[in-house]
Amino acid sequence: MQKLIEPLGLLTGPEATAAIAARLALPLQGGGAAFTLARLIGASEECVVPVHAVPPDWQASLHLVSSPPPPAGLPAGPLVMGILNVTPDSFSDGGRHLASADAIRAGMAMIEAGADLLDIGGESTRPGAGLVAPDVEQERILPVVEALAGHVALSVDTRNAATMQAALAAGATLINDVSALAHDPAAAGTLAGDACAVVLMHMRGTPATMTGLTRYEDVAVDVVRELALRVDAAVAAGIGRERILVDPGIGFAKTDAQNLEVLRRLPLIANLGQRVLLGVSRKRFVGTIGGAAHAASRDPGTIAASLRGLDLSGCILRVHDVAGMVQALRVWQAIRL
Repeated sequence: MQKLIEPLGLLTGPEATAAIAARLALPLQGGGAAFTLARLIGASEECVVPVHAVPPDWQASLHLVSSPPPPAGLPAGPLVMGILNVTPDSFSDGGRHLASADAIRAGMAMIEAGADLLDIGGESTRPGAGLVAPDVEQERILPVVEALAGHVALSVDTRNAATMQAALAAGATLINDVSALAHDPAAAGTLAGDACAVVLMHMRGTPATMTGLTRYEDVAVDVVRELALRVDAAVAAGIGRERILVDPGIGFAKTDAQNLEVLRRLPLIANLGQRVLLGVSRKRFVGTIGGAAHAASRDPGTIAASLRGLDLSGCILRVHDVAGMVQALRVWQAIRL
C-alpha cells in the first residue's frame, strides 16, 4: 500500500515563511503555503506528528509533498483556465458557443479578461451524458482551436485519441482527458509521441455510469491512490512524468459530501508529485450549498471553492467566469503576501 503524508496545520504568507525559517514547517509543494504537521497514512495505525518528527522511512514521501512539481511546460502559476464548451448539451453553457464564430468570440473575451489558457471541449461530460463520435467532436472544436492558436495556450478536453491528434496538429498544447487515458486504448500511445502536457482526471466509470460508483473507504485517500495508478500507467506508456498534471475530478463519481471532503483534504494530492488542475466551476454541489439552482448563478461559490487550490504550487483553476476568478485571485494573492 502506497504511503501517503497528509499535510496538516497549514500556514500562508509571512507566517509560513517564518515557520519554515524556524524549521517548524515545510513548504507545501515548494510553494507559498507551509505545513507544520503530517498525518502518516499507510502504517499499521495512522498518526499525526510534527514535520520535524517524521520517521526516516517516511522521508521520501515527505520530500515529495514538500518539493515543487514539474511545470508541465506551462507558465508558473497559479493560472486561470477558461472553459469553452463547443457543445449543445453541457450542463452550464450548452448551445451558447456551438457555432464556431460564437465560440471564437467567447474565447477572445476570456483572453481579454485575463485567462492564462483555454480548455476547449466538444463533448459534454455532465452526469448521464452519452458519447459523441470523434468526427463530430472534431467538427465542433477544430475551427475554434485553429482560430485561437497563437493568442493563448490551448487545452482540448477530449477522451478520443483521434481528436487529440487532430487538436495538437491544429495548435493545442495540452490534452485534458477526464478518463485519465482509460477511455480510448490508443490515447496513451498517441500522446507518448508528442511533447504536450497531459491532464489525468479522477473518475470512475463513464459520465453515463459514474453516479452509481461513489462507494469509497476514504474518498480523499482513494482518489489519490487511484490517480497514482493512472499516472503510473501513463508513464509506462511513454508519457514523461514531467508532462503530467492531475485533477481530483470534483463532481465525477462523487457525492456532494465527498466533493467537500476531497476539497478539505486537497493537500493530500501533493503525494503524486504533479501539478494540479482544479475544476469546481458551477458544479451541482456549489449550487446545493449556496442555494443557486441555476448553474450560471454559481460563480461566487465557484470562486470560494476554487481558492482552496491556491495552497498547492502552480495550481490551475478551471472556471467559466474568467474575469471574476482573475479578480479574486489577485486579491487573494495580495492578502497572502
